[in-house]
Amino acid sequence: MKIEMSCICDAATDQGGKLNILGAFDTLVTKELPLVHSHCACAFRIRFNRVEAGEHKVRINIVNQDGKGIVPPIEGGLTVQIPENQGTQVNNLIINMQGLRFPEAGHYSLDLAIDGRHELSLPINIQWLSPIQK
Repeated sequence: MKIEMSCICDAATDQGGKLNILGAFDTLVTKELPLVHSHCACAFRIRFNRVEAGEHKVRINIVNQDGKGIVPPIEGGLTVQIPENQGTQVNNLIINMQGLRFPEAGHYSLDLAIDGRHELSLPINIQWLSPIQK
């Protein structure tokens, strides 16, 4: 398995195997804390080899800089089917998140695990604009 692309973005869609991404980011700037981000998505393009065909468990955690989760883990499944005439298959995985709440400024991480194994971490930085900077 190889993760070919990953990001946090404003929106993502899959249209016939094409992954469309709008507004990729890793930093949010706010004048108020806690910050509630109304809508965002995490998007992944994952390539599987023939021997990896079948069911896979996916888990996403969003944690603060101390490793403590700020929302309950997001869990789901992914089915990989590889046509006979292909050696690999790409699966696009999109997770939409509503009302994501960051309690304070600082560094956060979106962590992806597949089949219980940590695959990657995406940074999320929350910057607070103090009243003096406004």
